Amino acid sequence: MKKIWILVTILVIAAMLAGCAGQAAQKKAAKAEKDLVMATVVKSIAFNWFKRMETGVAQFGKDKGIGKAFMEGPPQVDSAAQVAMIEDLIAQNVDAICNVPYGVPENEPAQKKAMDAGIVVVGHEAATAKEGTLNYDVEAFDNCSYGEEMVKQLAKRMKETGKYIEFVGSLTNASHNEWMDCAKAYADKNYPNMTFIAKYESKEDQNVAYNTMKDVLKTYPDVAGVMGAAATDVVGAGQAIEEAGLADKTAVVGTSIPSYAGELLKTGAVDLAMAWDPATAGYACNVIALKVLKGEPITDGMDLGVPGYEKIKLTKGPNGVPLIYGSAWLEMDKTNADQYDF
Repeated sequence: MKKIWILVTILVIAAMLAGCAGQAAQKKAAKAEKDLVMATVVKSIAFNWFKRMETGVAQFGKDKGIGKAFMEGPPQVDSAAQVAMIEDLIAQNVDAICNVPYGVPENEPAQKKAMDAGIVVVGHEAATAKEGTLNYDVEAFDNCSYGEEMVKQLAKRMKETGKYIEFVGSLTNASHNEWMDCAKAYADKNYPNMTFIAKYESKEDQNVAYNTMKDVLKTYPDVAGVMGAAATDVVGAGQAIEEAGLADKTAVVGTSIPSYAGELLKTGAVDLAMAWDPATAGYACNVIALKVLKGEPITDGMDLGVPGYEKIKLTKGPNGVPLIYGSAWLEMDKTNADQYDF
């Protein structure tokens, strides 16, 4: 009997907490746009990538008449610092958080805590998040398709022959690893003369990528291809390759933007930069958060009114989180990089 009463008590408390969260969400839904506070949290505010994203967040706030739409992040990539910022936003009782996690698992408990407090939480670059830790995750494109496109472009420049390596910002960064794992799987199946060496962690630090690439060249001076996931990976690797006089022999393809890789694209030390516009990604993430706040349906094929997100694909991530794909990737080389001002 005592066990039954304990169970009943637990269920009552759980119901009360769920009810409180539901009431909080209803109150937020009733707010006018001019009274909303919407935060975007990123891996680090030190990167040009996220400075560009901030312009999209600010434009979203202006276009939608949001009371306060802002972006923040630690000075260096640090999951603990990012989680602390989310905890602070929970204490401030903001209405919504768009989060771009450095490490997806590390951010999940704080995201769930925010949701339990009635705060809408939408992720970006977090497709592997567990169900119940995000209302939605918004991706610029299907991650596997992006990784496959990256290795196709690398293979073309390697003439489908030789050794290649991969860089990821973090071994716990969901999107980075999905890109690279899909790239490798595609290469294993389609390019039998390409040999994978290893995946390296850059910690999203250009100097780490540079020094790692220098070490790789000592061990594998004949490496023919490099792929990078973080925006500075190809920059650090390209610098090391250029210094070694191997720009014509080693192909470098990966995620980056002109403000990082522009000069190396011109010299040929980086062959191709792939990206999506961080501004439109930040804008789209906040559009979804606003729709959730207002109780508006989000459906497969809908137009978010954001370039690259005119016909979204709605599905589920591998761990159950509701997942939204756009079709917004860009490819930049020395012939067209000047067209992009970020």
